[in-house]
Amino acid sequence: MTPDKNIRNLLFDLGGVIVDIKRERCIAALNALGMHDADSMIGLYEQSGPFQLLEQGKISLPEFREQMRPHFSRPVTDAEIDAAFSAFIVGIPLPRLQALRELRTRYRTFVLSNTNPLMFHGVIARFFAQEGLTISDYFHGVTVSFEARATKPDPKIFRYAVNTMGIDPDETLFFDDGQTNLDAAARLGFHTCLVPPGTEYYHLIKPLGL
Repeated sequence: MTPDKNIRNLLFDLGGVIVDIKRERCIAALNALGMHDADSMIGLYEQSGPFQLLEQGKISLPEFREQMRPHFSRPVTDAEIDAAFSAFIVGIPLPRLQALRELRTRYRTFVLSNTNPLMFHGVIARFFAQEGLTISDYFHGVTVSFEARATKPDPKIFRYAVNTMGIDPDETLFFDDGQTNLDAAARLGFHTCLVPPGTEYYHLIKPLGL
């Protein structure tokens, strides 16, 4: 995109932009528990089966665990299921959190992410606590798919974000690592910026003059 002095809001995806993720870790952990179809259920940008239903807010966490059990070749505990899926999340490098705090002093900062209550309230929350803060100390508002009951690139989640967080797409720059999600946002009037693998979002902001 080109610099736009009208930008007042910065909207961030979590996985692949703020949070480091590794799909292979999750699949390996599930395979170790005797799950043989993990590769088809676990996607990098979008999920399927019970995992997708959890991210869309269509089933609860206890319902998710029960629906997952038939996929394993042996009995598994709630804790084993939670730990295996949480392996998807690697961490948040401290410089990203520091950059968010600085940006928050100049812009309204927000989250728009496909995620689920297991990861969001668990491992993701713990990584956001590295500086003794919480996610609300870095962002003015958060939209997550399990609360919006829709996942990107469905336009419903973007409209939910606009309505609940009070943001104007024309004044908002959206950072995501998936081009399909950016295309969906652009059709609704958002400015967009792709964050390719191995790239830091804050390195992309500076050349825009923001």
